[in-house]
Amino acid sequence: MVKIRVPATSANLGPGFDCMGIALGLYNTFIFEETNGGLLVEGSEKSFEEEDNLIYLSMKRCFEKINYKFKGLRITAKSDVPVSRGLGSSATCIIGGVMGANALAGNPLSKKEILDIAAEIEGHPDNVAPALLGGLVTSVVDSDKVYYSKIEVPKGIKFYALIPNFKLSTKKSREILPKTVPFEDAVYNLSRASLMTAAFSKGDFKLLKIAGKDRLHQEYRGELIEGYESIIKESEQAGAYGSFLSGAGPTILIAVPKKDRNIYLKLRNHVEKLKYFWEIKELFIDNRGAKICR
Repeated sequence: MVKIRVPATSANLGPGFDCMGIALGLYNTFIFEETNGGLLVEGSEKSFEEEDNLIYLSMKRCFEKINYKFKGLRITAKSDVPVSRGLGSSATCIIGGVMGANALAGNPLSKKEILDIAAEIEGHPDNVAPALLGGLVTSVVDSDKVYYSKIEVPKGIKFYALIPNFKLSTKKSREILPKTVPFEDAVYNLSRASLMTAAFSKGDFKLLKIAGKDRLHQEYRGELIEGYESIIKESEQAGAYGSFLSGAGPTILIAVPKKDRNIYLKLRNHVEKLKYFWEIKELFIDNRGAKICR
């Protein structure tokens, strides 16, 4: 039996579109057992308890890569990361599946090889990289290989994840994006993504108010999320370090000082007046990433 815990992630973080992500202290846990035959998936939504389950498909891909033959599997999932909210639930399934398969096969793969397989399954590494590695990770794919740099974020910061009770499909949030962007918008994002990396690296979190600005995706995706603009404005007025759309949304991530309570109270009061219910989760950065639990 193998038990693996994988953190939630938030990708993009404003200007870091499709290349930047951070691991958060909210987890999905998976238990894997090899059996004499068949497939049993427990703990997932009923619609996911079939052979098209992403955890199982990720395990199969890994087994194929390492040429490992298995008879049957029992997969048990304990899911605390909400689905289709922009917090990397799919990435947890992929990382959990690949790591689980690797462990059952005797751990023939390095962490880098696990990441390459996971990114191939996901199609991009911005969520799977921080889910596996922890911390703030900037990653790119070149010639089918993932190249990354990880920052272990200093203490002094936490996040409020504002999670609405409605979903937003990644497909829909992709379709609303423009096909081309002005040169000045590209430069705008490059400069702020660079500043954000420096801010997280040095713990200069006050820079996030400027570094977190974006012109490539947030203003477009925000149109799909009722309450988005008012929440961003309220967080800025309340004194937050920065505000970002988490992944493709609809979750909004608010960066605040580690000991804050005042900003929380102001955000709580604000979202209670909105049309939809917004849950607020206090989340800290996970600098470790996915791990096998003993």
